[in-house]
Amino acid sequence: MITNPVSRVFMRECKRLIRYPRYLVILTIGAVFSFVFFATMTDEGQPQRLPVGVVDLDGSYLSRRICHELDATPGVQVKEVFTNHMEARRAMQRGEIFAFYEIPKGTYNEVLQFHAPKFVLYNNACYLLAGTLCYKQLATMGMLAAGGVQREILRKKGYGEKAIMGLIQPVAFETRNISNPWINYGVYLMTTLIPAIIAFIALMHTGFSIVRERQRRTVKHWMKKAHGSAVYALLGKMLPYTLWYSLLALTANVVMFGFMDFPMNGSWLLMVANTILLIFASQCAACMIAGCINDPSLAMSVCTLYSAMSFSLSGFSFPIDAMPGFFQSFSWLYPIRHYFLNYTSIAINGNNLHQCWPYFCSLLAFGLLLLLGAIVLKWQVHKNTAEVERIKN
Repeated sequence: MITNPVSRVFMRECKRLIRYPRYLVILTIGAVFSFVFFATMTDEGQPQRLPVGVVDLDGSYLSRRICHELDATPGVQVKEVFTNHMEARRAMQRGEIFAFYEIPKGTYNEVLQFHAPKFVLYNNACYLLAGTLCYKQLATMGMLAAGGVQREILRKKGYGEKAIMGLIQPVAFETRNISNPWINYGVYLMTTLIPAIIAFIALMHTGFSIVRERQRRTVKHWMKKAHGSAVYALLGKMLPYTLWYSLLALTANVVMFGFMDFPMNGSWLLMVANTILLIFASQCAACMIAGCINDPSLAMSVCTLYSAMSFSLSGFSFPIDAMPGFFQSFSWLYPIRHYFLNYTSIAINGNNLHQCWPYFCSLLAFGLLLLLGAIVLKWQVHKNTAEVERIKN
Protein backbone atom coordinates (compact mmCIF):
# COMPACT_ATOMS: atom_id res chain seq x y z
CA MET A 1 0.00 0.00 0.00
CA ILE A 2 1.32 3.45 -0.97
CA THR A 3 1.75 5.72 2.04
CA ASN A 4 3.75 8.60 0.55
CA PRO A 5 1.30 11.51 0.08
CA VAL A 6 2.85 12.72 -3.18
CA SER A 7 2.72 9.19 -4.60
CA ARG A 8 -0.91 8.79 -3.50
CA VAL A 9 -1.96 11.98 -5.27
CA PHE A 10 0.19 11.04 -8.27
CA MET A 11 -1.55 7.66 -8.61
CA ARG A 12 -4.94 9.31 -8.15
CA GLU A 13 -4.19 11.77 -10.97
CA CYS A 14 -2.90 9.01 -13.26
CA LYS A 15 -6.13 7.05 -12.74
CA ARG A 16 -8.13 10.14 -13.63
CA LEU A 17 -6.06 10.63 -16.79
CA ILE A 18 -6.72 7.02 -17.79
CA ARG A 19 -10.41 7.44 -17.07
CA TYR A 20 -10.69 10.74 -18.95
CA PRO A 21 -7.88 10.68 -21.54
CA ARG A 22 -9.43 13.04 -24.06
CA TYR A 23 -7.85 16.21 -22.62
CA LEU A 24 -4.35 14.74 -22.62
CA VAL A 25 -4.78 13.24 -26.09
CA ILE A 26 -6.11 16.46 -27.62
CA LEU A 27 -3.38 18.63 -26.10
CA THR A 28 -0.70 16.14 -27.13
CA ILE A 29 -2.02 16.13 -30.69
CA GLY A 30 -1.95 19.93 -30.61
CA ALA A 31 1.71 19.96 -29.53
CA VAL A 32 2.69 17.39 -32.17
CA PHE A 33 0.75 19.24 -34.87
CA SER A 34 2.51 22.50 -33.96
CA PHE A 35 5.90 20.83 -34.27
CA VAL A 36 5.09 19.19 -37.61
CA PHE A 37 3.59 22.42 -38.94
CA PHE A 38 6.64 24.55 -38.18
CA ALA A 39 9.06 21.80 -39.24
CA THR A 40 7.45 21.45 -42.67
CA MET A 41 6.96 25.21 -43.05
CA THR A 42 10.68 25.87 -42.52
CA ASP A 43 12.08 22.73 -44.18
CA GLU A 44 13.90 24.90 -46.74
CA GLY A 45 15.22 27.33 -44.13
CA GLN A 46 13.31 30.31 -45.51
CA PRO A 47 10.12 30.77 -47.56
CA GLN A 48 10.96 30.23 -51.21
CA ARG A 49 9.50 31.47 -54.50
CA LEU A 50 7.55 34.37 -53.01
CA PRO A 51 5.41 35.99 -55.75
CA VAL A 52 6.59 39.37 -57.03
CA GLY A 53 5.90 41.41 -60.16
CA VAL A 54 7.64 43.68 -62.63
CA VAL A 55 6.19 46.73 -64.36
CA ASP A 56 8.17 46.76 -67.62
CA LEU A 57 7.58 50.11 -69.28
CA ASP A 58 10.80 49.85 -71.31
CA GLY A 59 10.35 46.54 -73.10
CA SER A 60 14.04 46.37 -74.01
CA TYR A 61 16.67 43.67 -73.91
CA LEU A 62 17.91 45.03 -70.59
CA SER A 63 14.49 44.98 -68.91
CA ARG A 64 13.77 41.44 -70.14
CA ARG A 65 17.16 40.31 -68.80
CA ILE A 66 16.38 41.85 -65.40
CA CYS A 67 13.04 40.00 -65.31
CA HIS A 68 14.77 36.73 -66.16
CA GLU A 69 17.39 37.20 -63.45
CA LEU A 70 14.71 38.03 -60.87
CA ASP A 71 12.78 34.89 -61.75
CA ALA A 72 15.95 32.82 -61.41
CA THR A 73 16.45 34.04 -57.84
CA PRO A 74 15.51 31.23 -55.38
CA GLY A 75 13.70 33.49 -52.93
CA VAL A 76 11.23 35.12 -55.32
CA GLN A 77 9.26 34.28 -58.43
CA VAL A 78 8.09 36.77 -61.04
CA LYS A 79 4.40 35.94 -61.13
CA GLU A 80 3.47 38.48 -63.81
CA VAL A 81 4.99 41.25 -65.91
CA PHE A 82 2.58 44.20 -65.84
CA THR A 83 2.17 46.90 -68.47
CA ASN A 84 1.26 49.74 -66.10
CA HIS A 85 1.59 50.77 -62.49
CA MET A 86 -2.09 50.47 -61.52
CA GLU A 87 -2.30 46.79 -62.47
CA ALA A 88 0.67 45.95 -60.26
CA ARG A 89 -0.72 48.04 -57.42
CA ARG A 90 -4.09 46.26 -57.54
CA ALA A 91 -2.34 42.88 -57.60
CA MET A 92 -0.40 43.87 -54.46
CA GLN A 93 -3.59 45.08 -52.75
CA ARG A 94 -5.25 41.73 -53.52
CA GLY A 95 -2.31 39.93 -51.93
CA GLU A 96 -1.25 38.25 -55.18
CA ILE A 97 2.28 39.72 -55.01
CA PHE A 98 4.36 41.12 -52.17
CA ALA A 99 6.55 43.52 -54.13
CA PHE A 100 7.19 44.77 -57.65
CA TYR A 101 9.86 46.60 -59.64
CA GLU A 102 8.92 49.46 -61.95
CA ILE A 103 11.34 49.83 -64.86
CA PRO A 104 10.76 53.25 -66.46
CA LYS A 105 10.51 53.84 -70.18
CA GLY A 106 13.76 54.66 -71.94
CA THR A 107 15.94 52.84 -69.40
CA TYR A 108 18.09 51.10 -72.00
CA ASN A 109 18.68 54.31 -73.99
CA GLU A 110 19.72 56.15 -70.82
CA VAL A 111 22.19 53.40 -70.03
CA LEU A 112 23.70 53.65 -73.51
CA GLN A 113 24.04 57.40 -73.03
CA PHE A 114 25.81 56.85 -69.67
CA HIS A 115 22.94 58.32 -67.69
CA ALA A 116 21.61 56.90 -64.41
CA PRO A 117 18.06 55.52 -64.85
CA LYS A 118 16.03 55.10 -61.68
CA PHE A 119 14.22 51.88 -60.81
CA VAL A 120 11.41 52.07 -58.22
CA LEU A 121 10.85 49.20 -55.81
CA TYR A 122 7.40 48.95 -54.19
CA ASN A 123 7.33 46.60 -51.20
CA ASN A 124 4.33 45.50 -49.09
CA ALA A 125 5.61 45.79 -45.51
CA CYS A 126 2.26 44.72 -44.00
CA TYR A 127 3.49 41.12 -44.33
CA LEU A 128 6.58 41.32 -42.12
CA LEU A 129 8.40 38.14 -43.13
CA ALA A 130 7.35 38.03 -46.79
CA GLY A 131 7.85 41.76 -47.26
CA THR A 132 11.28 41.73 -45.64
CA LEU A 133 12.51 38.76 -47.67
CA CYS A 134 11.17 40.20 -50.94
CA TYR A 135 12.78 43.54 -50.23
CA LYS A 136 16.10 41.85 -49.48
CA GLN A 137 16.02 39.75 -52.65
CA LEU A 138 14.88 42.53 -54.97
CA ALA A 139 17.24 45.12 -53.50
CA THR A 140 20.15 42.71 -53.90
CA MET A 141 19.21 41.94 -57.48
CA GLY A 142 18.87 45.65 -58.18
CA MET A 143 22.39 46.29 -56.96
CA LEU A 144 23.72 43.35 -58.99
CA ALA A 145 21.92 44.55 -62.09
CA ALA A 146 23.33 48.05 -61.64
CA GLY A 147 26.79 46.59 -61.16
CA GLY A 148 26.41 44.47 -64.30
CA VAL A 149 25.39 47.46 -66.40
CA GLN A 150 28.26 49.52 -65.05
CA ARG A 151 30.68 46.71 -65.81
CA GLU A 152 29.55 46.55 -69.44
CA ILE A 153 29.97 50.29 -69.80
CA LEU A 154 33.47 50.22 -68.32
CA ARG A 155 34.43 47.32 -70.60
CA LYS A 156 33.41 49.38 -73.62
CA LYS A 157 35.61 52.18 -72.32
CA GLY A 158 38.59 49.81 -72.32
CA TYR A 159 39.04 49.15 -68.60
CA GLY A 160 40.47 45.81 -67.47
CA GLU A 161 38.57 43.41 -65.21
CA LYS A 162 40.67 44.23 -62.14
CA ALA A 163 40.18 47.95 -62.60
CA ILE A 164 36.45 47.43 -63.23
CA MET A 165 35.94 45.54 -59.98
CA GLY A 166 37.92 48.20 -58.12
CA LEU A 167 35.60 50.89 -59.45
CA ILE A 168 32.37 48.97 -58.96
CA GLN A 169 33.20 47.65 -55.48
CA PRO A 170 36.11 49.56 -53.92
CA VAL A 171 35.60 47.81 -50.56
CA ALA A 172 34.58 44.14 -50.37
CA PHE A 173 32.45 42.99 -47.45
CA GLU A 174 32.39 39.45 -46.09
CA THR A 175 29.35 38.44 -44.04
CA ARG A 176 29.59 35.72 -41.41
CA ASN A 177 26.35 34.64 -39.78
CA ILE A 178 27.21 33.49 -36.27
CA SER A 179 25.46 30.34 -34.96
CA ASN A 180 23.13 30.13 -37.96
CA PRO A 181 25.28 30.23 -41.11
CA TRP A 182 22.47 28.80 -43.25
CA ILE A 183 20.15 31.70 -42.25
CA ASN A 184 17.60 29.02 -41.45
CA TYR A 185 14.41 30.61 -40.17
CA GLY A 186 13.48 27.35 -38.45
CA VAL A 187 16.49 27.58 -36.14
CA TYR A 188 15.18 30.89 -34.83
CA LEU A 189 11.51 29.92 -34.83
CA MET A 190 11.32 26.31 -33.65
CA THR A 191 13.94 26.29 -30.90
CA THR A 192 12.00 28.91 -28.95
CA LEU A 193 8.40 28.66 -30.12
CA ILE A 194 7.99 24.88 -29.78
CA PRO A 195 9.15 24.76 -26.10
CA ALA A 196 6.98 27.81 -25.41
CA ILE A 197 3.91 26.08 -26.89
CA ILE A 198 4.51 22.89 -24.89
CA ALA A 199 5.06 24.94 -21.70
CA PHE A 200 1.84 26.84 -22.44
CA ILE A 201 -0.06 23.55 -22.83
CA ALA A 202 1.46 22.19 -19.59
CA LEU A 203 0.46 25.36 -17.74
CA MET A 204 -3.11 25.25 -19.06
CA HIS A 205 -3.54 21.53 -18.38
CA THR A 206 -2.18 21.79 -14.84
CA GLY A 207 -4.38 24.78 -14.08
CA PHE A 208 -7.39 22.99 -15.57
CA SER A 209 -6.80 19.90 -13.42
CA ILE A 210 -6.78 22.06 -10.27
CA VAL A 211 -9.88 23.95 -11.37
CA ARG A 212 -11.70 20.66 -12.00
CA GLU A 213 -11.21 19.71 -8.37
CA ARG A 214 -13.26 22.75 -7.37
CA GLN A 215 -15.87 22.21 -10.07
CA ARG A 216 -16.44 18.59 -9.01
CA ARG A 217 -16.22 19.43 -5.29
CA THR A 218 -13.47 16.85 -4.74
CA VAL A 219 -10.95 19.16 -3.06
CA LYS A 220 -11.55 17.49 0.32
CA HIS A 221 -10.83 14.02 -1.10
CA TRP A 222 -7.78 15.40 -2.92
CA MET A 223 -6.38 16.88 0.28
CA LYS A 224 -7.11 13.67 2.17
CA LYS A 225 -4.91 11.74 -0.24
CA ALA A 226 -2.12 14.26 0.46
CA HIS A 227 -2.50 13.87 4.24
CA GLY A 228 -3.86 17.40 4.44
CA SER A 229 -0.77 19.03 2.88
CA ALA A 230 -1.52 21.47 0.08
CA VAL A 231 2.12 21.36 -1.08
CA TYR A 232 2.03 17.57 -1.45
CA ALA A 233 -1.38 17.82 -3.15
CA LEU A 234 -0.09 20.25 -5.77
CA LEU A 235 3.17 18.36 -6.31
CA GLY A 236 1.38 15.05 -6.78
CA LYS A 237 -1.15 16.58 -9.14
CA MET A 238 1.37 18.33 -11.37
CA LEU A 239 3.87 15.42 -11.47
CA PRO A 240 2.11 13.37 -14.23
CA TYR A 241 1.94 16.44 -16.46
CA THR A 242 5.55 17.32 -15.66
CA LEU A 243 6.72 13.90 -16.80
CA TRP A 244 4.58 13.79 -19.93
CA TYR A 245 5.15 17.29 -21.25
CA SER A 246 8.85 17.16 -20.37
CA LEU A 247 9.03 14.00 -22.47
CA LEU A 248 7.35 15.79 -25.38
CA ALA A 249 9.69 18.78 -25.10
CA LEU A 250 12.79 16.59 -24.84
CA THR A 251 11.67 14.56 -27.86
CA ALA A 252 11.30 17.80 -29.80
CA ASN A 253 14.83 18.80 -28.73
CA VAL A 254 16.24 15.47 -29.89
CA VAL A 255 14.61 15.91 -33.29
CA MET A 256 15.70 19.54 -33.65
CA PHE A 257 19.26 19.30 -32.33
CA GLY A 258 19.86 15.73 -33.43
CA PHE A 259 18.08 14.89 -36.67
CA MET A 260 17.55 18.44 -37.98
CA ASP A 261 21.12 19.52 -37.06
CA PHE A 262 20.16 22.73 -35.30
CA PRO A 263 23.14 24.35 -33.52
CA MET A 264 24.00 22.72 -30.18
CA ASN A 265 27.40 23.93 -29.01
CA GLY A 266 26.91 23.23 -25.32
CA SER A 267 26.05 20.36 -23.00
CA TRP A 268 23.05 18.18 -23.78
CA LEU A 269 22.62 17.52 -20.06
CA LEU A 270 22.26 21.23 -19.33
CA MET A 271 19.74 21.58 -22.13
CA VAL A 272 17.71 18.68 -20.72
CA ALA A 273 17.70 20.34 -17.30
CA ASN A 274 16.71 23.65 -18.89
CA THR A 275 13.74 22.03 -20.67
CA ILE A 276 12.46 20.19 -17.59
CA LEU A 277 12.76 23.32 -15.46
CA LEU A 278 10.76 25.26 -18.05
CA ILE A 279 7.86 22.82 -17.72
CA PHE A 280 8.18 22.81 -13.92
CA ALA A 281 8.25 26.62 -13.67
CA SER A 282 5.23 26.97 -15.96
CA GLN A 283 3.28 24.51 -13.84
CA CYS A 284 4.23 26.36 -10.66
CA ALA A 285 2.73 29.50 -12.18
CA ALA A 286 -0.43 27.52 -12.94
CA CYS A 287 -0.57 26.24 -9.34
CA MET A 288 -0.32 29.80 -8.03
CA ILE A 289 -3.03 31.14 -10.35
CA ALA A 290 -5.48 28.24 -9.96
CA GLY A 291 -4.75 27.93 -6.24
CA CYS A 292 -5.27 31.62 -5.44
CA ILE A 293 -8.32 32.32 -7.63
CA ASN A 294 -11.40 30.57 -6.35
CA ASP A 295 -13.52 31.22 -9.44
CA PRO A 296 -12.74 28.43 -11.99
CA SER A 297 -13.61 30.51 -15.07
CA LEU A 298 -11.55 33.46 -13.91
CA ALA A 299 -8.61 31.19 -13.02
CA MET A 300 -8.50 29.68 -16.51
CA SER A 301 -8.84 33.13 -18.10
CA VAL A 302 -5.87 34.41 -16.09
CA CYS A 303 -3.84 31.31 -17.06
CA THR A 304 -4.60 31.98 -20.72
CA LEU A 305 -3.72 35.67 -20.45
CA TYR A 306 -0.48 34.89 -18.61
CA SER A 307 0.54 32.38 -21.26
CA ALA A 308 -0.36 34.65 -24.16
CA MET A 309 1.64 37.55 -22.74
CA SER A 310 4.70 35.32 -22.36
CA PHE A 311 5.11 35.13 -26.15
CA SER A 312 5.40 38.92 -26.36
CA LEU A 313 7.55 39.47 -23.27
CA SER A 314 9.99 36.60 -23.67
CA GLY A 315 12.43 38.39 -25.94
CA PHE A 316 12.61 36.16 -29.02
CA SER A 317 9.86 37.94 -30.99
CA PHE A 318 10.86 41.50 -30.03
CA PRO A 319 14.07 42.56 -28.23
CA ILE A 320 13.51 43.26 -24.56
CA ASP A 321 16.06 46.10 -24.61
CA ALA A 322 13.96 47.92 -27.21
CA MET A 323 10.84 47.83 -25.02
CA PRO A 324 9.90 50.60 -22.57
CA GLY A 325 11.48 50.12 -19.16
CA PHE A 326 8.09 49.43 -17.58
CA PHE A 327 7.57 46.36 -19.75
CA GLN A 328 11.17 45.20 -19.46
CA SER A 329 10.67 44.55 -15.76
CA PHE A 330 7.65 42.34 -16.49
CA SER A 331 9.62 40.07 -18.83
CA TRP A 332 11.28 38.36 -15.85
CA LEU A 333 7.90 37.11 -14.61
CA TYR A 334 7.69 34.51 -17.39
CA PRO A 335 9.60 31.18 -17.36
CA ILE A 336 10.05 31.19 -21.14
CA ARG A 337 12.20 34.34 -20.84
CA HIS A 338 14.72 32.56 -18.60
CA TYR A 339 14.56 29.45 -20.79
CA PHE A 340 15.34 31.55 -23.87
CA LEU A 341 18.36 33.19 -22.21
CA ASN A 342 19.55 29.80 -21.02
CA TYR A 343 19.07 28.26 -24.47
CA THR A 344 21.18 30.94 -26.16
CA SER A 345 23.84 30.57 -23.46
CA ILE A 346 24.03 26.77 -23.76
CA ALA A 347 23.16 25.87 -27.36
CA ILE A 348 24.39 28.98 -29.18
CA ASN A 349 27.30 30.23 -27.09
CA GLY A 350 28.37 26.83 -25.73
CA ASN A 351 28.61 28.02 -22.12
CA ASN A 352 28.83 25.66 -19.16
CA LEU A 353 27.04 25.73 -15.81
CA HIS A 354 29.37 28.39 -14.48
CA GLN A 355 28.02 30.95 -16.97
CA CYS A 356 24.33 29.97 -17.02
CA TRP A 357 23.60 29.11 -13.37
CA PRO A 358 21.67 32.40 -12.80
CA TYR A 359 19.06 31.33 -15.36
CA PHE A 360 18.68 27.93 -13.70
CA CYS A 361 18.20 29.66 -10.35
CA SER A 362 15.58 31.93 -11.91
CA LEU A 363 13.60 28.93 -13.16
CA LEU A 364 13.90 27.21 -9.78
CA ALA A 365 12.67 30.39 -8.08
CA PHE A 366 9.27 29.83 -9.69
CA GLY A 367 8.85 27.08 -7.10
CA LEU A 368 7.98 29.89 -4.68
CA LEU A 369 4.78 30.37 -6.69
CA LEU A 370 3.91 26.75 -5.91
CA LEU A 371 4.32 27.48 -2.18
CA LEU A 372 2.21 30.62 -2.47
CA GLY A 373 -0.54 28.73 -4.27
CA ALA A 374 -0.40 25.98 -1.63
CA ILE A 375 -0.73 28.49 1.22
CA VAL A 376 -3.77 30.18 -0.33
CA LEU A 377 -5.33 26.84 -1.29
CA LYS A 378 -4.88 25.53 2.27
CA TRP A 379 -6.45 28.67 3.67
CA GLN A 380 -9.41 28.37 1.31
CA VAL A 381 -9.95 24.73 2.28
CA HIS A 382 -9.94 25.63 5.98
CA LYS A 383 -12.28 28.54 5.31
CA ASN A 384 -14.74 26.36 3.39
CA THR A 385 -14.59 23.62 6.03
CA ALA A 386 -15.26 26.12 8.82
CA GLU A 387 -18.17 27.57 6.86
CA VAL A 388 -19.69 24.13 6.32
CA GLU A 389 -19.36 23.35 10.04
CA ARG A 390 -20.99 26.66 10.92
CA ILE A 391 -23.92 25.93 8.61
CA LYS A 392 -24.38 22.46 10.11
CA ASN A 393 -24.38 23.83 13.64
